[in-house]
Amino acid sequence: MDSAAAPFPATRPKTTLPAGSWDAHVHLLGGPQHPLSPTRVENPPEGIDFEGWLDLYRTHLTALGCARGLIVHSILYGTDNTVTLDAVRAMGAGFKGVGLLPDGVSARDVRHFARNNIVAVRLNYVHGGVLTWDGAKAMAGALADQGMHIQMLLHADKHIEELAEDIRALPVPLVIDHCGWPTTLDAHTPAIDTLCDLLADGHIHVKLSAPYRLSNQIAETSALMQRLIDTNPERCMWGSDWPHVMLNDAKLPRAAELLDHVAAFVPAGTQAQIFRDTAQSLFDPM
Repeated sequence: MDSAAAPFPATRPKTTLPAGSWDAHVHLLGGPQHPLSPTRVENPPEGIDFEGWLDLYRTHLTALGCARGLIVHSILYGTDNTVTLDAVRAMGAGFKGVGLLPDGVSARDVRHFARNNIVAVRLNYVHGGVLTWDGAKAMAGALADQGMHIQMLLHADKHIEELAEDIRALPVPLVIDHCGWPTTLDAHTPAIDTLCDLLADGHIHVKLSAPYRLSNQIAETSALMQRLIDTNPERCMWGSDWPHVMLNDAKLPRAAELLDHVAAFVPAGTQAQIFRDTAQSLFDPM
């Protein structure tokens, strides 16, 4: 498919990434064979089938200079993980997935995920969903048995302080999406202090992703990102959040600009860690 036909044409960043870099957060969309959730809040762009999305994804990765990727299941498809399983399978070696499971699933369901290169389950505290915090805690033992983890979307300023003790007790890693997605950009609030304490102590990983969801002026997110990197770069990773679904009031970004924004204040000696090594060690350790 010609990427110019997409609403987000791929552009090349100024930054040259280290070989083997990851885009640690994208959503793969599907075609008619992938039914959308009846409770979805929007529809994917029309006129692009599953093979077209795969082609666009490959073009996106090539433009950025990424060789590997983590495909996060979109709530647009509810608990039917077929589109994500199909995408991970189609992309092959070097690609992993994050799936969606509801409260109360069996260890067998978790094993099925693990056997199909799904490395985590997603807990969505922002938009709601079928997995609760209590459900995630109950699932953690089965996830640990499979070497899997939990990926969480939340507003740090609303939730992180009340969850901190539970997070410290989890038997599996916890990945926080989108810099913790605080609703204020003050990098020195009690909530961000707690987020950074958890990061410093190795209880969480943080994705330096989707600054455009925090502010339409992504430069305003630099202080928060800088603090997270300074706190523990070995637990930070980068993701584009392509193809930028469920924007609400956010402006559609260009992934290359998002990459360059982070790379501008990541020290040269830390770039391999942020863009490759953290993701590699968590998603696909050798």
